[in-house]
Amino acid sequence: MVKVLPSLLSVDFLNLKEELNQLKKANVDGLHFDVMDGQFVPNISIGIPILDAVRSQTNLPIDVHLMIEKPENYIELFAKHGADMISVHIEATPHIHRVIEQIKQLNKKAGVVINPGTPVEVIIPILGIVDYILVMTVNPGFGGQSFIDQCVTKIEQLNQLKHENQLTFDIEVDGGINDKTSKLCVELGATMLVTGSYFFKQKDYAKVTAMLKGC
Repeated sequence: MVKVLPSLLSVDFLNLKEELNQLKKANVDGLHFDVMDGQFVPNISIGIPILDAVRSQTNLPIDVHLMIEKPENYIELFAKHGADMISVHIEATPHIHRVIEQIKQLNKKAGVVINPGTPVEVIIPILGIVDYILVMTVNPGFGGQSFIDQCVTKIEQLNQLKHENQLTFDIEVDGGINDKTSKLCVELGATMLVTGSYFFKQKDYAKVTAMLKGC
């Protein structure tokens, strides 16, 4: 069954404690935590103080997505403050192998992210050492964007490489995930769905979680 990770970028921060309780009751599989620095992407978002607050209120796995320059300088910090999974963009560092090893040495799950304009071929050398691949189906930086249809071929390509080489990485998809796009992604091989604005617009978190898991 596919895993569902709501993106806290779209959560009601004024009611964060209650929202986290509702997400736990809804049986989500984890929380997606988007970190933006205003340099790698044209936006600034949540950081360590919010991560501390989230970690203090939930035992759900926290998937930290670093949309920042020089991610290697911040991995230990985010690991220390409660991240269970950390993903970095292939476009953000020239030393992706070293960064993945850095994450794994901290006993955290390590992921690599590819933007819509980045081909799968650039991450083939590290497919054997990552725990998950995050395929961006929107250009990173802002929530509420429309799903880029052309990105689905990457999901299919990664799924084929995974099975041909008997690998075990998860395929996570982030951007424009809703009731329709989720089904397409899962059919092509996605195993983890990040959903933000669509998810938090729903009145019944448990109902939308069950629907997404049933894709």
